[in-house]
Amino acid sequence: MDFLIEYGMFLAKAVTIVIAIVAVVIVVIASGMKNKTDKGELKLTDLTDELKQLKHDLKHEVLSKKQLKAYEKEVKAEEKAAEKEDKSPSKVYVIDFKGSIDASEVASLREEITAILTIAEKDDQVLVNVESGGGMVHGYGLASSQLDRLRQAEIPFTVCIDKVAASGGYMMACVANKIVAAPFAIVGSIGVVAQLPNFSRLLKKHEIDYEQHTAGNFKRTLTVFGENTDEGREKFQQELEETHVLFKQFVSHYRPELDLEKVATGEHWYGKQALDLGLVDEIATSDDIVLSFAKDHQVFKLKYQTKKKLADKIAHGASLSVSSVVSKLAEFNRVL
Repeated sequence: MDFLIEYGMFLAKAVTIVIAIVAVVIVVIASGMKNKTDKGELKLTDLTDELKQLKHDLKHEVLSKKQLKAYEKEVKAEEKAAEKEDKSPSKVYVIDFKGSIDASEVASLREEITAILTIAEKDDQVLVNVESGGGMVHGYGLASSQLDRLRQAEIPFTVCIDKVAASGGYMMACVANKIVAAPFAIVGSIGVVAQLPNFSRLLKKHEIDYEQHTAGNFKRTLTVFGENTDEGREKFQQELEETHVLFKQFVSHYRPELDLEKVATGEHWYGKQALDLGLVDEIATSDDIVLSFAKDHQVFKLKYQTKKKLADKIAHGASLSVSSVVSKLAEFNRVL
Protein backbone atom coordinates (compact mmCIF):
# COMPACT_ATOMS: atom_id res chain seq x y z
CA MET A 1 0.00 0.00 0.00
CA ASP A 2 2.85 2.38 0.89
CA PHE A 3 4.44 1.60 -2.46
CA LEU A 4 1.25 2.57 -4.31
CA ILE A 5 1.00 5.85 -2.40
CA GLU A 6 4.65 6.69 -3.14
CA TYR A 7 4.14 5.78 -6.77
CA GLY A 8 1.10 8.03 -6.94
CA MET A 9 3.07 10.93 -5.46
CA PHE A 10 5.91 10.33 -7.95
CA LEU A 11 3.47 10.26 -10.87
CA ALA A 12 1.85 13.50 -9.70
CA LYS A 13 5.25 15.20 -9.54
CA ALA A 14 6.13 13.86 -12.99
CA VAL A 15 2.91 15.23 -14.47
CA THR A 16 3.59 18.62 -12.88
CA ILE A 17 7.09 18.73 -14.40
CA VAL A 18 5.74 17.71 -17.85
CA ILE A 19 3.09 20.46 -17.72
CA ALA A 20 5.71 23.03 -16.70
CA ILE A 21 8.05 22.00 -19.55
CA VAL A 22 5.23 22.12 -22.11
CA ALA A 23 4.20 25.57 -20.88
CA VAL A 24 7.77 26.86 -21.23
CA VAL A 25 8.07 25.42 -24.76
CA ILE A 26 4.80 27.06 -25.79
CA VAL A 27 5.85 30.44 -24.36
CA VAL A 28 9.23 30.26 -26.14
CA ILE A 29 7.67 29.35 -29.50
CA ALA A 30 4.95 32.00 -29.15
CA SER A 31 7.56 34.63 -28.27
CA GLY A 32 9.63 33.70 -31.32
CA MET A 33 6.62 34.01 -33.63
CA LYS A 34 4.86 37.04 -32.14
CA ASN A 35 6.40 39.41 -34.69
CA LYS A 36 5.28 37.31 -37.63
CA THR A 37 1.95 38.39 -39.05
CA ASP A 38 -0.50 35.61 -39.83
CA LYS A 39 -2.05 36.87 -43.03
CA GLY A 40 -5.12 34.97 -44.14
CA GLU A 41 -6.47 34.41 -47.62
CA LEU A 42 -9.75 34.93 -49.42
CA LYS A 43 -11.48 31.87 -50.80
CA LEU A 44 -14.00 32.36 -53.61
CA THR A 45 -16.42 29.56 -54.52
CA ASP A 46 -18.71 29.73 -57.54
CA LEU A 47 -22.03 28.50 -56.15
CA THR A 48 -23.79 28.94 -59.49
CA ASP A 49 -21.44 26.50 -61.20
CA GLU A 50 -21.79 24.06 -58.30
CA LEU A 51 -25.58 24.14 -58.60
CA LYS A 52 -25.39 23.70 -62.39
CA GLN A 53 -23.08 20.72 -61.94
CA LEU A 54 -25.42 19.23 -59.35
CA LYS A 55 -28.38 19.63 -61.71
CA HIS A 56 -26.37 18.13 -64.58
CA ASP A 57 -25.34 15.08 -62.51
CA LEU A 58 -28.89 14.47 -61.28
CA LYS A 59 -30.33 14.76 -64.79
CA HIS A 60 -27.91 12.07 -65.96
CA GLU A 61 -29.19 9.79 -63.22
CA VAL A 62 -32.95 10.26 -63.61
CA LEU A 63 -33.55 10.96 -67.31
CA SER A 64 -33.84 8.44 -70.09
CA LYS A 65 -31.40 8.65 -73.00
CA LYS A 66 -33.97 10.43 -75.15
CA GLN A 67 -34.83 12.91 -72.41
CA LEU A 68 -31.16 13.48 -71.63
CA LYS A 69 -30.41 14.24 -75.26
CA ALA A 70 -33.20 16.81 -75.36
CA TYR A 71 -31.96 18.34 -72.08
CA GLU A 72 -28.37 18.68 -73.33
CA LYS A 73 -29.64 20.27 -76.55
CA GLU A 74 -31.61 22.79 -74.49
CA VAL A 75 -28.54 23.60 -72.36
CA LYS A 76 -26.39 24.22 -75.44
CA ALA A 77 -29.05 26.52 -76.91
CA GLU A 78 -29.11 28.54 -73.68
CA GLU A 79 -25.31 28.82 -73.64
CA LYS A 80 -25.26 30.05 -77.26
CA ALA A 81 -27.96 32.62 -76.50
CA ALA A 82 -25.93 33.86 -73.53
CA GLU A 83 -22.81 34.19 -75.71
CA LYS A 84 -24.72 36.25 -78.29
CA GLU A 85 -25.93 38.65 -75.64
CA ASP A 86 -22.30 39.19 -74.64
CA LYS A 87 -23.48 40.37 -71.25
CA SER A 88 -22.24 38.86 -68.02
CA PRO A 89 -24.89 38.46 -65.31
CA SER A 90 -24.74 40.58 -62.20
CA LYS A 91 -23.12 38.97 -59.20
CA VAL A 92 -24.20 38.09 -55.69
CA TYR A 93 -21.56 37.65 -52.99
CA VAL A 94 -22.48 35.39 -50.08
CA ILE A 95 -20.71 35.69 -46.72
CA ASP A 96 -21.33 34.00 -43.37
CA PHE A 97 -21.10 35.47 -39.90
CA LYS A 98 -21.39 33.00 -37.04
CA GLY A 99 -20.75 35.22 -34.05
CA SER A 100 -19.29 34.43 -30.64
CA ILE A 101 -19.76 36.41 -27.43
CA ASP A 102 -16.95 38.86 -28.22
CA ALA A 103 -17.71 38.98 -31.97
CA SER A 104 -14.07 38.18 -32.75
CA GLU A 105 -15.25 37.02 -36.19
CA VAL A 106 -15.50 40.70 -37.14
CA ALA A 107 -11.82 40.50 -38.17
CA SER A 108 -12.73 38.16 -41.04
CA LEU A 109 -15.91 40.10 -41.79
CA ARG A 110 -13.84 43.27 -42.26
CA GLU A 111 -11.66 41.55 -44.86
CA GLU A 112 -14.67 40.12 -46.69
CA ILE A 113 -16.50 43.45 -46.83
CA THR A 114 -13.37 45.23 -48.04
CA ALA A 115 -12.93 42.64 -50.79
CA ILE A 116 -16.54 43.07 -51.93
CA LEU A 117 -16.26 46.86 -51.98
CA THR A 118 -13.13 46.50 -54.11
CA ILE A 119 -14.71 44.29 -56.75
CA ALA A 120 -18.47 44.98 -56.70
CA GLU A 121 -20.01 46.63 -59.75
CA LYS A 122 -23.35 48.21 -60.52
CA ASP A 123 -26.31 45.83 -59.93
CA ASP A 124 -24.23 43.45 -57.77
CA GLN A 125 -25.69 42.39 -54.44
CA VAL A 126 -24.58 40.82 -51.15
CA LEU A 127 -26.17 38.09 -49.06
CA VAL A 128 -25.06 37.82 -45.41
CA ASN A 129 -25.98 34.76 -43.35
CA VAL A 130 -26.03 35.89 -39.72
CA GLU A 131 -26.10 33.44 -36.83
CA SER A 132 -25.60 34.91 -33.37
CA GLY A 133 -27.35 35.24 -30.04
CA GLY A 134 -25.48 38.48 -29.36
CA GLY A 135 -22.64 39.43 -27.06
CA MET A 136 -20.42 42.38 -26.22
CA VAL A 137 -21.75 45.77 -27.25
CA HIS A 138 -18.52 47.12 -28.76
CA GLY A 139 -17.86 43.91 -30.73
CA TYR A 140 -21.29 43.79 -32.34
CA GLY A 141 -21.30 47.54 -32.79
CA LEU A 142 -18.19 47.17 -34.95
CA ALA A 143 -19.67 44.21 -36.84
CA SER A 144 -22.77 46.30 -37.61
CA SER A 145 -20.56 49.16 -38.77
CA GLN A 146 -18.79 46.81 -41.17
CA LEU A 147 -22.14 45.91 -42.74
CA ASP A 148 -23.05 49.59 -42.88
CA ARG A 149 -20.11 50.05 -45.26
CA LEU A 150 -22.24 48.22 -47.84
CA ARG A 151 -25.13 50.62 -47.25
CA GLN A 152 -22.82 53.60 -47.56
CA ALA A 153 -21.52 52.22 -50.88
CA GLU A 154 -25.16 51.73 -52.02
CA ILE A 155 -24.69 48.01 -52.56
CA PRO A 156 -28.02 46.29 -51.81
CA PHE A 157 -27.67 43.48 -49.33
CA THR A 158 -29.91 40.93 -47.67
CA VAL A 159 -29.44 39.29 -44.28
CA CYS A 160 -30.65 35.72 -43.86
CA ILE A 161 -31.43 34.31 -40.42
CA ASP A 162 -31.69 30.53 -40.48
CA LYS A 163 -31.32 29.91 -36.74
CA VAL A 164 -30.85 32.99 -34.55
CA ALA A 165 -30.10 36.69 -34.81
CA ALA A 166 -30.86 38.07 -31.39
CA SER A 167 -29.59 41.13 -29.52
CA GLY A 168 -26.22 41.93 -31.17
CA GLY A 169 -27.14 39.52 -33.96
CA TYR A 170 -30.26 41.56 -34.71
CA MET A 171 -28.22 44.77 -34.43
CA MET A 172 -26.28 43.44 -37.43
CA ALA A 173 -29.35 42.20 -39.28
CA CYS A 174 -31.29 45.46 -39.06
CA VAL A 175 -28.63 47.26 -41.13
CA ALA A 176 -29.65 45.24 -44.21
CA ASN A 177 -31.94 46.47 -46.95
CA LYS A 178 -33.93 43.27 -46.49
CA ILE A 179 -34.13 40.67 -43.71
CA VAL A 180 -35.19 37.09 -44.42
CA ALA A 181 -35.80 34.58 -41.62
CA ALA A 182 -36.65 30.90 -41.44
CA PRO A 183 -40.06 30.15 -39.87
CA PHE A 184 -38.63 29.17 -36.49
CA ALA A 185 -35.54 31.38 -36.45
CA ILE A 186 -35.12 33.34 -33.20
CA VAL A 187 -35.23 37.08 -33.85
CA GLY A 188 -35.17 40.26 -31.76
CA SER A 189 -34.08 40.49 -28.12
CA ILE A 190 -33.53 44.24 -28.41
CA GLY A 191 -32.32 44.74 -24.88
CA VAL A 192 -29.22 44.84 -22.68
CA VAL A 193 -28.22 42.46 -19.89
CA ALA A 194 -25.28 42.28 -17.48
CA GLN A 195 -24.65 39.92 -14.61
CA LEU A 196 -21.74 39.13 -12.33
CA PRO A 197 -21.15 37.17 -9.12
CA ASN A 198 -19.94 38.75 -5.90
CA PHE A 199 -17.57 36.89 -3.58
CA SER A 200 -17.20 39.50 -0.82
CA ARG A 201 -19.02 37.44 1.84
CA LEU A 202 -16.99 34.35 0.95
CA LEU A 203 -13.75 36.31 1.32
CA LYS A 204 -14.85 37.71 4.68
CA LYS A 205 -15.76 34.24 5.89
CA HIS A 206 -12.21 33.10 5.20
CA GLU A 207 -10.73 36.36 6.57
CA ILE A 208 -9.35 37.45 3.19
CA ASP A 209 -9.01 41.20 2.65
CA TYR A 210 -9.69 42.75 -0.75
CA GLU A 211 -8.73 46.29 -1.71
CA GLN A 212 -9.66 48.28 -4.78
CA HIS A 213 -8.43 51.82 -5.40
CA THR A 214 -9.86 54.10 -8.09
CA ALA A 215 -9.57 57.69 -9.22
CA GLY A 216 -13.00 58.89 -10.23
CA ASN A 217 -16.27 58.20 -8.42
CA PHE A 218 -17.54 55.73 -11.00
CA LYS A 219 -14.35 54.20 -12.38
CA ARG A 220 -15.83 50.97 -11.02
CA THR A 221 -19.55 50.73 -10.31
CA LEU A 222 -19.92 47.05 -9.39
CA THR A 223 -17.13 44.73 -8.27
CA VAL A 224 -16.75 40.96 -8.09
CA PHE A 225 -14.70 40.79 -4.88
CA GLY A 226 -15.52 43.96 -2.96
CA GLU A 227 -18.74 45.14 -1.33
CA ASN A 228 -21.15 46.78 -3.78
CA THR A 229 -22.99 49.95 -2.85
CA ASP A 230 -26.49 51.12 -3.70
CA GLU A 231 -24.93 54.12 -5.42
CA GLY A 232 -22.80 51.83 -7.59
CA ARG A 233 -25.81 49.65 -8.46
CA GLU A 234 -27.85 52.70 -9.43
CA LYS A 235 -25.07 54.00 -11.68
CA PHE A 236 -24.62 50.59 -13.28
CA GLN A 237 -28.35 50.36 -14.02
CA GLN A 238 -28.23 53.86 -15.49
CA GLU A 239 -25.45 52.78 -17.85
CA LEU A 240 -27.51 49.77 -18.97
CA GLU A 241 -30.49 52.01 -19.68
CA GLU A 242 -28.33 54.41 -21.68
CA THR A 243 -26.96 51.52 -23.76
CA HIS A 244 -30.52 50.30 -24.39
CA VAL A 245 -31.51 53.76 -25.63
CA LEU A 246 -28.57 53.77 -28.06
CA PHE A 247 -29.54 50.28 -29.24
CA LYS A 248 -33.12 51.37 -29.91
CA GLN A 249 -31.97 54.49 -31.75
CA PHE A 250 -29.70 52.35 -33.91
CA VAL A 251 -32.51 49.95 -34.85
CA SER A 252 -34.94 52.81 -35.46
CA HIS A 253 -32.47 54.48 -37.85
CA TYR A 254 -32.48 51.49 -40.19
CA ARG A 255 -36.06 50.30 -39.62
CA PRO A 256 -38.05 53.44 -38.77
CA GLU A 257 -41.38 51.70 -39.29
CA LEU A 258 -40.88 49.49 -36.20
CA ASP A 259 -42.99 50.06 -33.10
CA LEU A 260 -40.14 50.12 -30.58
CA GLU A 261 -42.54 50.08 -27.63
CA LYS A 262 -43.55 46.59 -28.76
CA VAL A 263 -40.29 45.13 -30.03
CA ALA A 264 -37.57 46.73 -27.89
CA THR A 265 -38.57 44.99 -24.65
CA GLY A 266 -35.75 42.45 -24.68
CA GLU A 267 -38.11 39.71 -25.87
CA HIS A 268 -37.39 37.43 -28.82
CA TRP A 269 -39.78 36.02 -31.40
CA TYR A 270 -39.86 33.24 -33.97
CA GLY A 271 -39.65 34.02 -37.67
CA LYS A 272 -43.36 34.25 -38.49
CA GLN A 273 -44.07 36.33 -35.38
CA ALA A 274 -41.15 38.59 -36.28
CA LEU A 275 -42.65 39.07 -39.75
CA ASP A 276 -45.94 40.28 -38.24
CA LEU A 277 -44.04 42.71 -36.02
CA GLY A 278 -41.97 44.08 -38.90
CA LEU A 279 -38.66 42.78 -37.56
CA VAL A 280 -38.12 40.80 -40.79
CA ASP A 281 -39.41 41.20 -44.34
CA GLU A 282 -39.81 37.65 -45.63
CA ILE A 283 -40.00 34.04 -44.47
CA ALA A 284 -37.52 31.78 -46.24
CA THR A 285 -34.22 30.00 -45.70
CA SER A 286 -30.83 31.07 -47.01
CA ASP A 287 -30.93 28.06 -49.36
CA ASP A 288 -34.14 29.38 -50.94
CA ILE A 289 -32.57 32.80 -51.46
CA VAL A 290 -29.38 31.38 -53.01
CA LEU A 291 -31.38 29.22 -55.43
CA SER A 292 -33.50 32.22 -56.36
CA PHE A 293 -30.46 34.41 -57.02
CA ALA A 294 -28.71 31.65 -59.00
CA LYS A 295 -31.42 31.72 -61.68
CA ASP A 296 -30.24 35.04 -63.13
CA HIS A 297 -27.11 35.97 -61.14
CA GLN A 298 -23.61 34.61 -60.74
CA VAL A 299 -23.45 33.64 -57.07
CA PHE A 300 -20.11 33.48 -55.26
CA LYS A 301 -19.36 32.37 -51.71
CA LEU A 302 -16.65 34.55 -50.18
CA LYS A 303 -14.71 33.51 -47.09
CA TYR A 304 -11.62 34.93 -45.43
CA GLN A 305 -9.55 32.19 -43.84
CA THR A 306 -6.53 32.38 -41.55
CA LYS A 307 -4.06 29.56 -41.07
CA LYS A 308 -3.33 28.43 -37.54
CA LYS A 309 0.07 29.42 -36.23
CA LEU A 310 2.58 26.72 -35.36
CA ALA A 311 2.45 27.82 -31.72
CA ASP A 312 -1.34 27.38 -31.69
CA LYS A 313 -1.05 23.88 -33.14
CA ILE A 314 1.63 22.88 -30.62
CA ALA A 315 -0.39 24.38 -27.76
CA HIS A 316 -3.47 22.43 -28.86
CA GLY A 317 -1.49 19.19 -29.12
CA ALA A 318 0.17 19.78 -25.77
CA SER A 319 -3.20 20.50 -24.18
CA LEU A 320 -4.58 17.17 -25.47
CA SER A 321 -1.48 15.32 -24.21
CA VAL A 322 -1.64 16.87 -20.75
CA SER A 323 -5.39 16.18 -20.54
CA SER A 324 -4.75 12.54 -21.42
CA VAL A 325 -2.06 12.18 -18.71
CA VAL A 326 -4.22 13.91 -16.09
CA SER A 327 -7.18 11.68 -16.98
CA LYS A 328 -5.06 8.58 -16.53
CA LEU A 329 -3.77 9.88 -13.20
CA ALA A 330 -7.33 10.53 -12.08
CA GLU A 331 -8.27 6.96 -12.97
CA PHE A 332 -5.24 5.71 -10.99
CA ASN A 333 -6.33 7.70 -7.93
CA ARG A 334 -9.85 6.32 -8.17
CA VAL A 335 -8.45 2.81 -8.17
CA LEU A 336 -6.43 3.59 -5.02
